[in-house]
Amino acid sequence: MVKERARILVVGGGYVGMYTALRLQRNLRAELRRGEAEITVVTPDPYMTYQPFLPEAAAGSISPRHVVVPLRRVLDQCHVVIGEAQRIDHTRRTATVTTLATEEEGTGARRLAYDELVLAPGSVSRTLPVPGLADHGIGFKTVEEAIGLRNHVLEQLDIASSTRDPAVRDAALTFVFVGGGFAGVEALGELEDMARYAARYYHNVTPEDMKWILVEASGRILPEVGEDMGRYTVTELRRRNIDVRLDTRLESCADRVAVLSDGARFPTRTVVWTAGVKPHPVLAATDLPLNDRGRLLCTPQLAVDGAPHAWAAGDAAAVPDVTAAAPGADCAPNAQHAVRQARVLGDNITHALRGEPLDTYAHKYVGSVASLGFHQGVAHVYGRRLKGYPAWFMHRAYHLSRVPTVNRKARVLAEWALAGLFKREIVSLGSLEHPRAEFELAAGGKPSQEPPRNPKG
Repeated sequence: MVKERARILVVGGGYVGMYTALRLQRNLRAELRRGEAEITVVTPDPYMTYQPFLPEAAAGSISPRHVVVPLRRVLDQCHVVIGEAQRIDHTRRTATVTTLATEEEGTGARRLAYDELVLAPGSVSRTLPVPGLADHGIGFKTVEEAIGLRNHVLEQLDIASSTRDPAVRDAALTFVFVGGGFAGVEALGELEDMARYAARYYHNVTPEDMKWILVEASGRILPEVGEDMGRYTVTELRRRNIDVRLDTRLESCADRVAVLSDGARFPTRTVVWTAGVKPHPVLAATDLPLNDRGRLLCTPQLAVDGAPHAWAAGDAAAVPDVTAAAPGADCAPNAQHAVRQARVLGDNITHALRGEPLDTYAHKYVGSVASLGFHQGVAHVYGRRLKGYPAWFMHRAYHLSRVPTVNRKARVLAEWALAGLFKREIVSLGSLEHPRAEFELAAGGKPSQEPPRNPKG
């Protein structure tokens, strides 16, 4: 049993952070009650986002509240701190953290001491120095971005329906997605399906008026589902009049004009950037070993190599894949590995505190599923390839089984069932992004366009 009071700090509240804390909470339940251990979770958001459901949330198939899991409810025996870790000094076992309170008080960052560190901050969008991207690009990694994109797409239909300027109309109805991975393809498929449905309620907008463009720098899309399914996806998207451009890069989107490396130019008000992710910047502000891609060097037991009492998993960690045929391979930074690594990580920290042998993480990748819109999908699972409705059904069944908590499973299933009985919602709530604008105008002030303050900066 744990003899001395163990202070466990979990940095990050995503897949790895939440599931590791949940595992520790279960394993150390008795110690937590006696005060022999404490678990602190530092996270910028009070919830964990189930990212595979973001495309369906953007399309209106799932309520935004049901793709997130409230951490305080799930981790009821942990101390959840809403803030951002700025630095990790593992030599001194301290983390420098900023919170909403420290910003309001003007007291600067606070230091949290720990005995065991779990570093799981996840990843951030990997951007390139493309002119105009910072001004006009839209990300697709958070629930806020997903709902913002939904509102934006419906707003473009309103603009196109009401303008008399052909150039404005053409730009409003042109949607450019950069990146042919899961996020880009699924977001494009779901939103194109939603916009096509919504067009029936506009007297002067038809699906044929819209241009949907997918830009991918490599020669294939969805590499995780295999080459055959990737080619099928390209064929299916093009059948829906989606312009798929492989071996093509976005050169610029300045002045609301998307300029591609093949010479094409598209006036557009919508550029969605989903071209990969990179490790969280906090990793560079630590004294822990990193590989050439900026990820933490880890052992198969999920301990940071050469740094006792430091642990990591998920996107932030380079974990050796002991099941790979080729030596030196690392586990792919995806949700399938992250969830399974978190369980082993929680058990191994418990084992370390109790002086027990550690477990080795070994999980063979079983495959991938992807949705291309309502009743359309592709899958490559256990060597079997599926497409169309069977793949779409498998996509929903798999992710329903993986979304955390019975509460969320029931709510998502109920929404899917109701969606089969009633028409799709096509309401845009873009004013949610600036909720005080109308009141400020009524009060005689100038509506603020500044986003709300948050610990992410």
